[in-house]
Amino acid sequence: MRAYQNMVFSTAARLTGNDAQAQDITQETFLKAYENFDMLRQSPTAGGWLKTVVTRMTVNYIVRHRNRWRFFADLRRAEAEDDEPDFDLPVPDTTLADLDDADRHERIEQALQGLPDHQRVPLVLFHFEDMSYEDIARQLRISLPKLKTDILRGRVALARTLERP
Repeated sequence: MRAYQNMVFSTAARLTGNDAQAQDITQETFLKAYENFDMLRQSPTAGGWLKTVVTRMTVNYIVRHRNRWRFFADLRRAEAEDDEPDFDLPVPDTTLADLDDADRHERIEQALQGLPDHQRVPLVLFHFEDMSYEDIARQLRISLPKLKTDILRGRVALARTLERP
């Protein structure tokens, strides 16, 4: 547990954007690990197993609790899901160049926490968890075009936040 607690917690925190929820998910993940302790005891893939479990548990948590916020999404005009933007996001390479790794990491984490869930979660799953668009859309139970739109808008919002001093 000690060897993987930081990885499990940071994965859950990055996805949920909420430390209290991440702590609950981390605890649930380690309860699952305890249930499978005989299998994991000598397994060289225990870290990968934990990463997969915490990612799935967090995504399931987010999907389950998304419905309570659906009302607000229904108030907005429905967007055409098959329209994909035909532009690429120009982000200067120098945006965070003058910061050391720790400061850069902190700025990115803060910027991610400022994004709404529907943008932050797909961005984290794609960029930090290396999941494919198809896998993310399937796990979040949203269409592929909506996922791509959310990721693009999240990148734009993230870039704007990181450009500020």
